[in-house]
Amino acid sequence: MKRIIPKKKIAVIGSGFSGMSAAAYAANAGNDVHVFEKHHQPGGRARQFVTENGFVFDMGPSWYWMPDIIEGFFTDFGYQSSDFYKLVPLNPQFEMVFADGNIEVPEKYEALRNLFEQLEYGSGNKLDQFMRSAKFKYEVSMKEFVNKPCHNWREFLSPKIAGSALKLDLLSNFRTYVAQYFANPKLRSLMEFPVIFLGASPKNIPALYSFMNYGGYALGTWYPMGGYYQLALAMQNIAEKQGAAFHFNQNVEKINVEDGKIKSLQVNGINHEFDVVIASSDYHHTETLLPERLRNYDEKYWRNKVFAPSSLIYYLGFGENIPNLKHHTLFFENDLDEHIQCIYEKKKWPENPLFYCCCPSKTDTTVAPEYGENLFLLMPLAIGINDDETTREKYLREMLSRIEKHTGVTDLLSKIEYKRSYCVRDFISDYNAYGGNAYGLANVLSQTAVLKPKIRNKKISNLFYTGQLTVPGPGVPPSIISGKIVANEVNSLNIEKYEKTV
Repeated sequence: MKRIIPKKKIAVIGSGFSGMSAAAYAANAGNDVHVFEKHHQPGGRARQFVTENGFVFDMGPSWYWMPDIIEGFFTDFGYQSSDFYKLVPLNPQFEMVFADGNIEVPEKYEALRNLFEQLEYGSGNKLDQFMRSAKFKYEVSMKEFVNKPCHNWREFLSPKIAGSALKLDLLSNFRTYVAQYFANPKLRSLMEFPVIFLGASPKNIPALYSFMNYGGYALGTWYPMGGYYQLALAMQNIAEKQGAAFHFNQNVEKINVEDGKIKSLQVNGINHEFDVVIASSDYHHTETLLPERLRNYDEKYWRNKVFAPSSLIYYLGFGENIPNLKHHTLFFENDLDEHIQCIYEKKKWPENPLFYCCCPSKTDTTVAPEYGENLFLLMPLAIGINDDETTREKYLREMLSRIEKHTGVTDLLSKIEYKRSYCVRDFISDYNAYGGNAYGLANVLSQTAVLKPKIRNKKISNLFYTGQLTVPGPGVPPSIISGKIVANEVNSLNIEKYEKTV
């Protein structure tokens, strides 16, 4: 006889990618799902805003990598991403600016291989070898690793994982691994760049994450027309089609617990009862809504964690077009390790920073007036750092100066029609982000898989966590997967039986 699991009334706190993913999968199983979002729109860090003079800014993610993983969300519900937005490949994928010359990463792999060969004899074959290994890691990681709830290490005791262990390079660091293939400094920087998304120095990231190079360079860099926010809107649409209800401008203020079980959530001063709560909100913040004795982790635990960086971001609208600028440009004229030391060791503003410039108006005419340009500037920073307006402006001027040198345009500051900055205290205010982090926990080996914060509360039978501070980790595709993992746990949960084990 088929075991029948009663349907549940489920609250999801937050409508970031993990929250919307969890809501869609939980509602698809027939549960009564309600998403509470403190802002007026979905997306979390992937929100979007429009200025009066016609500039449209994505507030967070801008790199559309691992398109197959994102597409998997849509196919799970019988859709394709093309049902909701148009996805276009970028060519070049991006440009890297160095002190002694630039590299444009082409769309097609064969062109990328030729570029490598031009910069270093024999590196075309080395790239083939690197990518074959990266593809293997990508397929094993995406099919075997990332979908685990990571309750314990026994989940990874499969013949395929055991047989793949040596090929996954879990114990090698990424920098040493790249150096085995390439000697040219530019090529090394190019190959190291993708793991910066994981929130640590390449020398502290396991070589396993070379699968990021395959997920980016081999599968391509894409852009959803209308902006990254189109993905957020599409995920909301799908969740609603499954029956999930979204409640905006609704701030969860307290989690009320009785006898080891959540009884209700206090939302804008009103209590709402639920059978299960899935917290897509910042993990640490969620636990502050509980009595200390019911939290999974104390303050010391969080202080000892390695967090991915925060960021200084500028949203800039310019009154004229800026030539010689690509959709994505990485300004790597300065030393990467020096900047990383300022983030993780010295915890201060960098003296010689690297930064990233996104100019989506080069691809999408709808995100800026015809006469103008839309720029998103991002500089990684240490969490918890003081970010007064004077300091923000100082770094804006430095970034603009380097863009001027690269493009040949002068006096960009005077051509700004719209300007908004966003930094550590904004991440704290808007997302309750621990220390103002932008990307969650760094994917260092000591914070991988089972060693990440758990998706279940150990003392409360019906509280679960999802998002970039738990498994599988930071980034848009992992966050979508995280929501699916938790929804599967909740969908199969017999609450009464589980309560007896807590």
